[in-house]
Amino acid sequence: MNEVTIFAARKIITMNPNRPIVSHVAVREGRILGAGDLFELESWGAYRLDETFADKILMPGLVEGHAHTMEGTLWRYVYCGFFDRADPDGKVWSGVRTIDAIIERLEEAERAMDDPDAPLSGWSLDPIYMDNTRVSRADLDRVSTTRPIGVLHASGHILNVNTKALELGGLLKTGINHNGIPLGDDGLPTGELFGPETMTPVGVHVGFNRSLTDSDEQGLRDFAKLCVRTGVTTITDLAARLEDDAVASMLSVTGEDDFPARIVPLQFFMGATPKDTVEKVVKLKAKATDRLRLGRIKAVADGSIQGFSARMRWPGYYNGAPNGLWYTAPEQLAELYRLALAAGVQVHTHTNGDEATEMVLDVLGPALKDVPSPNHRFTLQHCQLADAAQFRRMKELDMCVNLFANHHFYWGDEHYRLTVGPERALRMNACRTALETGVPMAIHSDAPVTPLGPFFTAWSAITRLTASGRTQGEYEKIGLNEALSAITLGAAYTLHMDDEIGSIEVGKKADFAVLLDDPTEIGEANLKDVQVWGTVLGGRIFPASEL
Repeated sequence: MNEVTIFAARKIITMNPNRPIVSHVAVREGRILGAGDLFELESWGAYRLDETFADKILMPGLVEGHAHTMEGTLWRYVYCGFFDRADPDGKVWSGVRTIDAIIERLEEAERAMDDPDAPLSGWSLDPIYMDNTRVSRADLDRVSTTRPIGVLHASGHILNVNTKALELGGLLKTGINHNGIPLGDDGLPTGELFGPETMTPVGVHVGFNRSLTDSDEQGLRDFAKLCVRTGVTTITDLAARLEDDAVASMLSVTGEDDFPARIVPLQFFMGATPKDTVEKVVKLKAKATDRLRLGRIKAVADGSIQGFSARMRWPGYYNGAPNGLWYTAPEQLAELYRLALAAGVQVHTHTNGDEATEMVLDVLGPALKDVPSPNHRFTLQHCQLADAAQFRRMKELDMCVNLFANHHFYWGDEHYRLTVGPERALRMNACRTALETGVPMAIHSDAPVTPLGPFFTAWSAITRLTASGRTQGEYEKIGLNEALSAITLGAAYTLHMDDEIGSIEVGKKADFAVLLDDPTEIGEANLKDVQVWGTVLGGRIFPASEL
């Protein structure tokens, strides 16, 4: 019999309603043998008492149900975001607040490059903060006209490139007729590319090949550092291409003895038929390990609200912008759902605009009639503009939802004044409506779109504060316990993993977030500032200070 370790802590928040607070947790073979007081746990027999956490708080390892491992790779590119942000090593990079400042940062990086032909790559651009001024190829040509340059938007749905990149991608020509490629007065592309169909052919020339969706090996290790620093033990890679070499790399890296996170990658439904996609995922599921949970699919219905590529119902965008893009046709999605249901494969679907949400509901209903599937837990990701009637339909279809709570802070002011207007901005990411309707709910960061940090995400759902300090949507606020549940058991439920993770109770994985502050006592207004000491994954301890 393997050794039993009993961890003592100042307080253990279990998220188990039958025993919400305990002082000790016993671990054997990477699983929880029991949670209670020392006297109770001693009855399991010989043990080793570990007091590493005697002055700390333990919670279930946090579960991030919508993120992308590509962030680990992106940190080797030029950060062009508006807000200050910490990298995997804990260094805080200052935000850049104007287009000129972005150009200056890119110029600085370009001067440091040795190879004159190597691409220059940046990420996290968002012109909506800069009076929604569009960045053009002429702007990036100020950095270089001979080196290909590409800057990915914060949303991940738009790529800005310079003239050289368009030339290499075969798009520097007149006569293009594609709603994802805006044209200038000269008939040539402006350098903005909307959606993966247009981004991918040029992305390979500006450093965004696999990194538009996937991480490389070093990026995966760096991404795992972010997980430890934020208390996350299980995290999705929500839209990975999962090509053979990428899967082999992920299996290798996650199999390393010191790898500190459990990755749940979802196959991106793009560029293949529904039949081929489902068959591929069924085969991938057989390769899954404890730390690499293969076997799910991510579909994308539309684009980004702040990028004006989300699909909106009447009356459309508040500023009169044309409607957004369909990434997947209804008939494709309907076939994918039917085949996935028949194969027992879960599908998560990105919808931002309410028209995209309506389309998903319209096609899933008939699919479930054709292939009844109790407990399917198909999940709507983001689902930012769903109204009460749509939540009622989700409930009828036994769907889950993972709402983008961070959006209130990062884009709430812009949604209110520019993209959707006051009324719809107040109901965005309707956490209270979801809970009261009985739709199982998680909340997320969508890292790298916003920084990984479940306590910040929980704070956002509780306070609904925008970057300017306004409360946006008083009646959609949720309470502390509801928010903590959404970043633990709620997210685990949407992944069909609530029997393994999300609470500290007998039989589950010994995954813990180790905290210096008590989230139940620090106060709701300060929840985002909870300090994370590190994590425990399967009984293995990972201090953030030793990364």
